[in-house]
Amino acid sequence: MTTVNIHEAKTHLSRLIAQATAGEEVIIAKSGKPLVKMVPVEPPKPQRRIGGLEGQFEVPEDFDTMFEKEIEEMFYGEDSP
Repeated sequence: MTTVNIHEAKTHLSRLIAQATAGEEVIIAKSGKPLVKMVPVEPPKPQRRIGGLEGQFEVPEDFDTMFEKEIEEMFYGEDSP
């Protein structure tokens, strides 16, 4: 962690930014009292695209009733109601 006063921060801003982006915390102080902390900004997360798989597969017409008989047999056995 590096602590510098405001005047030094203005004079060496580029160097301090390089230190902060390298992962080091840089504190800027006034009269020996810490005011701000410079830390790197995290890159934004990529946004999800809605419909990105459009046209790559088909949903069957009977999707809501697919395997209905097999599922009933798993829960109720062979003699399902």
